[in-house]
Amino acid sequence: MLNLINKLFGSSKKLLQETDPMKKFLIVGLGNIGIKYEETRHNIGFKILDFLAEQEDFTFESAKLGAVATFKHKGKSVVCLKPSTYMNLSGKAVKYWMDKENISLDNVLIITDDLNLPFGSIRLKGKGSDGGHNGLKDIQNVLQTTKYNRFRFGVGSDFSKGNQIDYVLGKWDADQQKAMPERLKKSTDLIRSFVFAGAKNTMNQFNGK
Repeated sequence: MLNLINKLFGSSKKLLQETDPMKKFLIVGLGNIGIKYEETRHNIGFKILDFLAEQEDFTFESAKLGAVATFKHKGKSVVCLKPSTYMNLSGKAVKYWMDKENISLDNVLIITDDLNLPFGSIRLKGKGSDGGHNGLKDIQNVLQTTKYNRFRFGVGSDFSKGNQIDYVLGKWDADQQKAMPERLKKSTDLIRSFVFAGAKNTMNQFNGK
């Protein structure tokens, strides 16, 4: 019963024991909950965080507005979040966990799919438009700023006019699945770099790789 109450209304207890705001980070993988959305291009944010969970040996647990987990990396404390709000309401979950754990905007990283990048391309930016992405659009509206870190994973644009939605909600093809493990490893390396070395150094090391 207590777990259900905490899931519905949230618990006042923080996940992170760290008190120094400079050492606390929030990594958010965007996606849609539900079996039918698993392994779709739009859910690459969930997929990257699941891969990170395997590497760092942590487990996501249901909480308010999403599934959450924590891990430490070189003295830094990290909350990982997979919002359960569906893509179009991602901002609500991001803002809730930022406030709950007292995490500054500079230490937030949003992972999202991007149609404008070739498959597997990775790019970190510290600001920018939503690019028509509904998840980013909602985050921008809730946070009232375009100046937040976003990690864009390219899913390509191999679709005919008018079929964008079917494409992003479609599943990876065979060649993409074969290349995915290496791309996921590169993606989680980027996340660790962001936490330890900062956004600027990470951009220089990983963008376009």
